[in-house]
Amino acid sequence: MKQEKVGVLLLQVLVFALSLCEISSSSGSYFDQQQQYHRRKSMLPTEASSSLMLNRAGSSIVLPVDGNVYPIGFYNVTLNVGQPSKPYFLDPDTGSDLTWLQCEPCVQCTEAPHPPYRHTNNLVACKDPLCKSLHPTGDYKCETPEQCDYEIDYADGVSSMGFLVKDLFSLNLTNGGHLRPHLALGCGYDQSPSLFSHPSDGILGLGKGKSSIISQLSSQGLVRNVVGHCLSGRGGGYFFFGNDLYDASRVVWTSMSRDHREHYSPGFAELIFGGKPTGIRNLLVVFDSGSSYTYLTSKAYEAVTSLVKKELPRKHLREALDDKTLPYCWSGRRRFKSIEDVVKYFKPLALSFANGGKAKHFAIPPEAYLIISSKGNVCLGILNGTEAGQSLNIIGDISMLGKMVIYDNEKQLIGWVSDKCDRLPKPKTVGIW
Repeated sequence: MKQEKVGVLLLQVLVFALSLCEISSSSGSYFDQQQQYHRRKSMLPTEASSSLMLNRAGSSIVLPVDGNVYPIGFYNVTLNVGQPSKPYFLDPDTGSDLTWLQCEPCVQCTEAPHPPYRHTNNLVACKDPLCKSLHPTGDYKCETPEQCDYEIDYADGVSSMGFLVKDLFSLNLTNGGHLRPHLALGCGYDQSPSLFSHPSDGILGLGKGKSSIISQLSSQGLVRNVVGHCLSGRGGGYFFFGNDLYDASRVVWTSMSRDHREHYSPGFAELIFGGKPTGIRNLLVVFDSGSSYTYLTSKAYEAVTSLVKKELPRKHLREALDDKTLPYCWSGRRRFKSIEDVVKYFKPLALSFANGGKAKHFAIPPEAYLIISSKGNVCLGILNGTEAGQSLNIIGDISMLGKMVIYDNEKQLIGWVSDKCDRLPKPKTVGIW
């Protein structure tokens, strides 16, 4: 036992000797505009990352979250980047890999809470593996060998163009330590005019590819290749990197799909309504924090809306056609003030994943698929993905409220456990990896 304790101490000393000690803390929100933010998913192919790590530290990184699904319509986290370190508000997206900031010199930049990022000429070369991971098809030509250009398109039709650089990120560890690793990010000098319906400095890419922040931190041996989030139904919450913030024995785990490695996907699911099968099966599901709402393909969407509407007439709810907050809204005898006023009128949903073994249920109670609009009506936060041009069933933020959701890229598992998500977590495990 003494030898094990010494090993842990030496490991921690080694890690902190390699990292600098100061971090600039910044918090706050920038919510002057209360607009709805809909799904944004990267169309850029990604490449799964491996994890043969050395020099790991038994600690995690926690990033507090500002925002909510409605009425603000988006979430952001604050990251401190550069030298000297400056704060930026980033939109956390598990559906894409590349982290980028609006960057000088701006050819076309959108309104943002902070001045554009200024890089320090620490360019990522065209032949760098990180650059190659953004262009896996092999058709990328190195017109400028010392520079890695990128153009990333999102499913809502917007895009960012720029080049990769490396800079210092200031990060706090849950064991009280500080890290200042050099990480690659995009210097986005040309964004679509409508990129943000909310103020943000850029995107925090948390996908599975080599260029994602979690993959880079893991490849440097700083944290485990595990990313997760816990979003509170009352707003706020947190994202985290590392695996010591939860009791794995309490988590419901299911395997990541081997056939859809570019996404955080548990594969195919069966739709359950009110505890009973709907007959809707083989729904290819993806978890995506870049989407505020949940999107189902037409057949599943029509089944859900039909089942929900069938229940409501005898519960004194009628469709509120004048409320355009979302496609389906209903009014009651009086204005609703909170989700608690309406949950008794609606039945729970669930997605059942078999994955070759015992079925694992991802519960979606009414409070995880409904919102209360500004008009005091209750609205369905599930949208028709087929009409939006999507072939996947996207589990968005609304359906992940009140859960810690974990993407373990090392074990290729996705897990979830009920949690109010209203307090920042503390490490639950101690020991050498």
